[in-house]
Amino acid sequence: MLGKQKPAGSKLGIYIHIPFCRSKCDYCDFYSLAGREDRMAGYQKALLAHLKETAFAAKGFSVDTIYFGGGTPTFYGEKRLRELLAAVKKHYAVDKDAEVTLEANPDSADFKPLKALRKAGFNRISLGIQSACPAELAAVHRPHTVEQGDGAVAAARRAGFANLSLDLIYGLPVQTVSSWQNTVEHVLTLEPEHLSCYGLKVEEGTPLAARVAAGEERLLSDDAQATLYLWTVSRLAQAGYEQYEISNFARPGYASRHNLRYWLTQPYIGFGPGAHSDFGGRRYSWVRDLDGYIKGVLEGGKLLDTQDLIPQEERSSEYLMLRLRTAAGIEEWEYRGTYFMDFAPIEERLREFAAQGWAVKTPQGRWRFTPKGFLVSNQLIGDLLERQEKVRLDELLPRVQARYQGKK
Repeated sequence: MLGKQKPAGSKLGIYIHIPFCRSKCDYCDFYSLAGREDRMAGYQKALLAHLKETAFAAKGFSVDTIYFGGGTPTFYGEKRLRELLAAVKKHYAVDKDAEVTLEANPDSADFKPLKALRKAGFNRISLGIQSACPAELAAVHRPHTVEQGDGAVAAARRAGFANLSLDLIYGLPVQTVSSWQNTVEHVLTLEPEHLSCYGLKVEEGTPLAARVAAGEERLLSDDAQATLYLWTVSRLAQAGYEQYEISNFARPGYASRHNLRYWLTQPYIGFGPGAHSDFGGRRYSWVRDLDGYIKGVLEGGKLLDTQDLIPQEERSSEYLMLRLRTAAGIEEWEYRGTYFMDFAPIEERLREFAAQGWAVKTPQGRWRFTPKGFLVSNQLIGDLLERQEKVRLDELLPRVQARYQGKK
């Protein structure tokens, strides 16, 4: 299933999903569970077994990023997390300077556990602050207070974490333009190395979606969210944070290496229910079910949920779709040399976007979206993908016709 591997020296990322939470937030549609602490021991056993049995496929790779996401990894317990990281280091070739990220919520980010995790090799922490407004946290049932958020930052610094990321959400219920601006100003006083600022998405099946559908919640309009976004880009640039992806900002040298590998289509292997992988020319995912995952690993039950062999033409679409999420953007000869496709029709459309203030060509010859372009990136990328498909069909048709005529 993992397919032909890349040559020795290739880099690999590892993602480990911890699906346990103290409580489920109203907007969250990630695979996470509250009240299932009774399955933690069994899940740990399954993860350790899965890490060990998959290691053979990663021979010739060196792991340069490891990411523990969730859920709430810190709620899982530092002893289990240390054991998992030790297993990765035992079974895989981990670079000495590998980026090892731990997601955490402020209500479970205490000094002593964090210190033990830092000593074990975790060197980056991503804290789900979300807001510095008590009413906004309460509106979506976040399990922490503003004071706990500040305390978690202080605990992480005390524990030795010099690479700190904070997650924020704009567009929350009861949020206003001024309350969002206050949140940003507040977190800037905490001096994180990295900030992720996400626009709220109302996902189907969540309690928030039900309340919005029933008219019980009033959210900011798209125009208001756009105002917040553009202000945030400008304010963070003023504070020394470079925007390197639609929602991500970092001080120089602190962009998330693990998240960049998703946008640059670099290989990674995921572990845990619902976790995805892009490895050996295939994209695949595990069953989105805690008990199913445990049974699949330990008893040989159904473990694989989806798998696809990714053809080169689909990779070319991913190049446009994912690279244009980043500030680095795309480049003609990078595209031509990798996918052997004509870039001129794509560039023609990008020039039209530039006339609208949505895109810009850098002095280095790369095309990227502007902040205004990022706001409508889904539509712009969709347009480019349609154009790319037309180019592909235009190139294919003469070959089909020639082949048909040759049979007459």
